[in-house]
Parts: sequence; C-alpha cells; structure tokens
Amino acid sequence: MAQLVTRIDDELAAEVDELVSVGAATSRSDAVRQSLRILIDQYHRDRTAEAIVQGYRRHAQTAEEVGWADKATIAMIADEPW
Repeated sequence: MAQLVTRIDDELAAEVDELVSVGAATSRSDAVRQSLRILIDQYHRDRTAEAIVQGYRRHAQTAEEVGWADKATIAMIADEPW
C-alpha cells in the first residue's frame, strides 16, 4: 500500500479531528482516503459531463428528436384533474 505524506494547517487538522470525533471517519487517514475518493469521483464525473456536453455541441439534437418529450409533457398536464 502506498503512503502519502503531507502537511496541513492547524485549522484543517482540527476540522479533520472533528470529523473523527463525530464518527464521520474512523481516523485522520480514513478522512483523507474518503476525501480523495470523493475528489477523484467528482473529477471523473466532471470529465464525463464535459464529454457529454461536447458531444451535444458537435451533434445537437433536432426538434424532431426532442419534440416527443414536449408532446408527452403537454399530454400529461392535460390529463391532470386540476
């Protein structure tokens, strides 16, 4: 298992210790591991989202492709008993 060594300021260390004390993490190391997983997951999600956006920019949907959704929404609203 790889080991990472880093320095953090006292305020951040106190915040991490608070997370440990309330059970959000089992240790400082666990808090760092959880945080890195969240950061990495968000990075991958952002990359995926950007790829989707770029895909739609390269090949925008046509009115015909999205028209069914508008028609379905209008029909659902019309079916409501209000």
